[in-house]
Amino acid sequence: MDATAEDDSTPPTANAMRRALRRARDGVALDTAEAAVLLQARGEDLLDLCASAARVRDAGLEAAGRPGVITYSKSVFIPLTRLCRDKCHYCTFATVPGKLRRDGHGLFMSPDEVLEVARRGAELGCKEALITLGDKPEDRWPEAREWLDAHGYDDTVAYVRAMAIRVLEETGLLPHLNPGVLSWTDFQRLKPVSASMGMMLETTATRLWSEPGGPHYGSPDKEPAVRLRVLEDAGRSSVPFTSGLLIGIGETYRERAESLFALRKVSRAYHGVQELILQNFRAKPDTAMRGMPDAELDELVATVAVARHLMGPTACLQAPPNLVDGEYERLIAAGIDDWGGVSPLTPDHVNPERPWPQIDRLAERSAAAGFELRERLAVYPEYVLRGEPWLDPRVLPHVRALADPATGLANPDAPVRGLPWQEPEDLPESYGRTDLHATIDTEGRTGDRRADFEDVYGDWEVLREQVLAKGAPERLAGDLREALAVAADDPVKLTDDQALALFHADGPALDALCRIADAVRRDAVGDEVTYCVTRNINFTNVCYTGCRFCAFAQRRTDADAYTLSLEQVADRAAQAWEVGATEVCMQGGIHPDLPGTAYFDIARAVKERVPGIHVHAFSPMEVVNGATRTGMSIRDWLQRAKESGLDSIPGTAAEILDDEVRWVLTKGKLPAATWVEVVSTAHELGLRSSSTMMYGHVDTPRHWLGHLRLLAEIQQRTGGFTEFVTLPFVHTNAPVYLAGIARPGPTARDNRAVVAMARLLLHPHIPNIQTSWVKLGAEGAAEMLRSGANDLGGTLMEETISRMAGSAYGSYKSVRDLEAIAEAAGRPHRQRTTTYGEVPAERRAAALASDGHLPKLLPVLD
Repeated sequence: MDATAEDDSTPPTANAMRRALRRARDGVALDTAEAAVLLQARGEDLLDLCASAARVRDAGLEAAGRPGVITYSKSVFIPLTRLCRDKCHYCTFATVPGKLRRDGHGLFMSPDEVLEVARRGAELGCKEALITLGDKPEDRWPEAREWLDAHGYDDTVAYVRAMAIRVLEETGLLPHLNPGVLSWTDFQRLKPVSASMGMMLETTATRLWSEPGGPHYGSPDKEPAVRLRVLEDAGRSSVPFTSGLLIGIGETYRERAESLFALRKVSRAYHGVQELILQNFRAKPDTAMRGMPDAELDELVATVAVARHLMGPTACLQAPPNLVDGEYERLIAAGIDDWGGVSPLTPDHVNPERPWPQIDRLAERSAAAGFELRERLAVYPEYVLRGEPWLDPRVLPHVRALADPATGLANPDAPVRGLPWQEPEDLPESYGRTDLHATIDTEGRTGDRRADFEDVYGDWEVLREQVLAKGAPERLAGDLREALAVAADDPVKLTDDQALALFHADGPALDALCRIADAVRRDAVGDEVTYCVTRNINFTNVCYTGCRFCAFAQRRTDADAYTLSLEQVADRAAQAWEVGATEVCMQGGIHPDLPGTAYFDIARAVKERVPGIHVHAFSPMEVVNGATRTGMSIRDWLQRAKESGLDSIPGTAAEILDDEVRWVLTKGKLPAATWVEVVSTAHELGLRSSSTMMYGHVDTPRHWLGHLRLLAEIQQRTGGFTEFVTLPFVHTNAPVYLAGIARPGPTARDNRAVVAMARLLLHPHIPNIQTSWVKLGAEGAAEMLRSGANDLGGTLMEETISRMAGSAYGSYKSVRDLEAIAEAAGRPHRQRTTTYGEVPAERRAAALASDGHLPKLLPVLD
C-alpha cells in the first residue's frame, strides 16, 4: 500500500466489530468508520451482517409491492466502439485502431451491425439494448474523428443518439446508454432517445487516478470529481441512472466506504440512482494489472451488505452473476435484489472470459434461495410508474409498450417490435388556463404550489443540510472610506475586497455609495430614464425542469397550467403592435411535448403577422432545449432562429452564475458555463442580449461580485449585452422559500447596494442598468433610479412569472405610469427600442395614443 493511502490493513478490534454489527442490526445510521469496519466482516460476523442487510432489502421489496422478487433484464450488449481516450490498467474492452483493423472490425459498429444484433435480440425476447462504448475516442484517435466526420456526426454522442433512435424504431428494444462521462448538455441530447443511462463511479479514491501506477492514472475521465459531477447532472436531468463500485482495485476499506457514502449522497439528493452495481475486480491477461489478485467473494458479499445498510430499503442493488462462480445464494443473502442485464445472445464484452449464466439456471438458483426471478426493463419499475419527468415523452410510448402497467416490470407477453420515434411537429394545442395573464391580477393562482412539490425539485432535506453547512455570509470589515474614494475616482480600479466591503455598506456609507453610482450613471448615459413599449408573451408554463425558485412552472395537469397556440401567440403580438409596441418578449416553460423547432415557428408566426416588431425571445435554457431536441449545435440552432425572425435573446436563466448557488436554486437548469456559451455564441452571430441577476435567496455578496465580474468579462469580449437587469427574488410562492431554505427576498438595503454596485462594476462596459418595477413597485423603482439605474424596462402589458411568484405590483404599466416613475425620481424620460435606439415617430404616436394599454384581453379560446 502506498504511503498516501490510510493503512487499514490491521483488522478491526472485536469490540469495534461488535459495536458496528449491533448498530447495523438496530438500524442506526452508520458513519464512514463503522462502514469501513463492517466491510472487513468475515465468518460469523459476515453472516450476522448479511442477515440484517437481507431484512432491510426484504422490507423494501415488501413496500414496493414485490416481496420475494429478484429481477433481471433480458438484454443484448452492443459495443458501439471499443476505442477510448482513457488508459485504465485493468481494461481489455478498450483497444486501438490498428488492432480493430487487424481483426477485421470497423472503428465503430456500423448501423447495420447494430441493428443486426438488436433484431436478433428482439427475436429472442430481449427488451434492453445495452449500448456501451469508450469515452470520447475522437479526442485521442484521429481515425475516430475522421470516421465521425465522414459519416456526418459532430461527435460520438451524436452517433449514439442516432443509433438509439434506430434501435427504438426498427427493433423495439429500449436503449440503456453507457457512453462514459457526459456533460449536462449531453444528457439533454440523449434523454429523449433512451430509457435509462449509466456510468460506474468505480471509486472516489483520487490517488488511484492521480498517482503513477494507479489503475486510473492517465485516464482523464476516471477522475472521481468528474464522475461525481456526471452522477449529479444525471439527477438534475431526471435521468434514471445506474452506477456502482468496482472493488478490489487498490482502494482501502475506508476509501470504499467513502465511495458508498458519495453514491448515497447523490442518490438522496436527486432520487435518480435507479440501481447500484457492486462488481468485483477480476484480473485479465494482457493488462497492466494482470498480476493483481482478484477481489475475494467475501469482499464482494461484505460490500453488498454494507451498501444495503447505507443505501436503505428502497435502493436496488445488483451484482453481476457471471463474476461470482455460481455463488448466487451468498449474494442474495447479502441483500441484492437484481442480477442486472443477462443476455441469451451476446457476451459480456467487458468481461468476455465470463459467460452469462443461463436464465433458467439463474431462476432455479434464485428460487432455491426463496426468490422468484422476474424480468424488468432497462429502466426500473419505480420510474416506469412515475413517467414524467423521468421518461421523455418521445420514449414513454416505447417503454409502456413493454411494461406491465400494474407493476412497472416487463410484460412477458409484450411483443418486441419497433415503434416510430419522432419529435412532435407542431406546438401543442392550446389548452388550460390561457387567460392566466389577465386573471392572475383578478383571481390569482389556484394554489401556492404545484401538485408534485415534494418530488419534482429533488430532496428538500438534503438541500437544507447543504445550505446550512455553508453558514451565514461573512460581513467584511474593509475600509469603506478607501473603497468609496476609489469608486468615486475610478470604479474600474475597485479591488474585489473593496467591492465586497461596498456591497455590505449601510446607513450613511450606503447613501454615499448610491450618490457615487448615480454620478457615474449621469456621466455614462445622462439623465434620461428610458423604457420600452413591449408585451410579454409566455407561451406555456408547463415545465418539469425543477427550478426551485420558480412559481410559474406547472405540471400539464395542474389547474393553472396552460399552453398557447401559434395563432394565439401571433394574435397577442399583433394586438401589442396596435397599441404602439416595438417589441415582444417571448419565453416559456420547457414543455416536454414542445418540439425543438417550435421556437422557429413561434418567431416566424410573429414576424409574418407583425413584420416590424422586434422579437426578443428564448432564454439560454430554451436555446439549449431547442438545440438538444433537434440534434443541432447551439450555433446552428441560433442561426436558424435568427433566420426565422429572432432579433435578440433575453439574458434570463442566469440567476447567479455560480454553480454552487445554481444547484440549490434549480434542480435541472443549465450550468453557468453553458449559459455563457449560449450568450457568447448569440453575440457572435449578431444576436444581442440582455444580462440579468436574480439575488436575495441563498446567495451572498461574494456571488454577486463574481456574477458581475463575469458579465463584464463577457461584454469586453463580445460587446453583445444591451443592458443589465436587476431581478430581486420574489419569495412568496417560490418553492425554495416554501421549503424553508431561501431568505424572503432581498432587503431594501440589498436592492440599493446591488444596483449601485452593478453600475460601478459594469462601468464602462454595460452602460444601461435596468430596475424592475414588477418586483419593486413604483416607489422602489424610483429609488433605484436614484441609486445608479437608468432604465425601467417595459410596459409588459402582461406578466405572469413574477405575479405567480407573489409579486404585488401588477402585470402591466402604461406609458404614463412609467414616465411618472421617472418624474418621481426627478428625471426626464424617453421611450427606446430594444437596443436603446430612437423609436420611429409612428410607433411613438401609437404608444401615446393608447398609453400602452391593450384595448381588450384575448379570449381563452380562438
